[in-house]
Amino acid sequence: MGIFVFLPLVLPLTAWPIARLAERRLHPRTATVLLTRTSTIMALCSTVCLALLMVVGTAQLPGNPLPDGWSDPEVRESVPRHEIAGKAAIPALLAVIGACGRALLHHYRVRWRAHGALKGLPRTQVAVLPDTRPYAYALPGGARDRVVVSTAMLECLPSRERRALFAHERSHLAARHHRHLLLVELAACANPFLLPLRTAVTYTVERWADEEAAQAIGSRRTVARAIGRAALVSRGTPVPALPALAAPGPLPRRVAALLAPAPAARSWPPAFTTVGLALWTAATGALLSAMFSANSAFTLALLLHAATPL
Repeated sequence: MGIFVFLPLVLPLTAWPIARLAERRLHPRTATVLLTRTSTIMALCSTVCLALLMVVGTAQLPGNPLPDGWSDPEVRESVPRHEIAGKAAIPALLAVIGACGRALLHHYRVRWRAHGALKGLPRTQVAVLPDTRPYAYALPGGARDRVVVSTAMLECLPSRERRALFAHERSHLAARHHRHLLLVELAACANPFLLPLRTAVTYTVERWADEEAAQAIGSRRTVARAIGRAALVSRGTPVPALPALAAPGPLPRRVAALLAPAPAARSWPPAFTTVGLALWTAATGALLSAMFSANSAFTLALLLHAATPL
């Protein structure tokens, strides 16, 4: 294991440059998928390493239920500064499990409440709620996917902008954006160094839906007006907030992007560009995280097997 067991905990720092550049230089769909996969891999690797460190730290505690051989000096020496790192990993891993558990509980609790609020309404793809507060959001639920909109929001938008709004929300449901948002939320809970990637994905899923809506109705300017008007009239209106229901994202940047030409749908940027180098750096960091965590797990498994009496 050696010092390599600690590297997956800090390698997410290599993804910070691409987290910022992907928002501006990559197609929103490409940026969302790449950032989600990168953050998920890095979060899993750092959690595995925390678990490995916790095994070593737990074996040192008096009265632990683990086999006596697991506290063998050779096992402890496989981790540098095992006296501190091994024991510190115990509360750290418990904090990760608790944070991820709270995020999942909040996610499904709000979805359950949102679906409960629609009971009694016709099972249509669009649920219109009589409300004086303007809001609209995509509510995932498998076969129960629905776009929820208030009457106040519909009254604020002309016909063509309503179509843009519905196309935007349907894009969230069709592309399962809530899954990307939930994954990066859990990744950020597992490793705080991944917070910039979560912020970036929150923006890129909105841009992705904007581009899909513009393609569906054939007018980027109409979508820009629709999201601008909807954001202005719904300012301060409380709506369900969780990774399942996409956040609005930075509005001025979204409008500016829609008023510009459509982004190129290139899946991987040229290597010798700023965004290309940043992307290769993040990919290398994710690959090294996977290699180091797998190597550490294999090494510790061999040590524990050798130290465990038959």
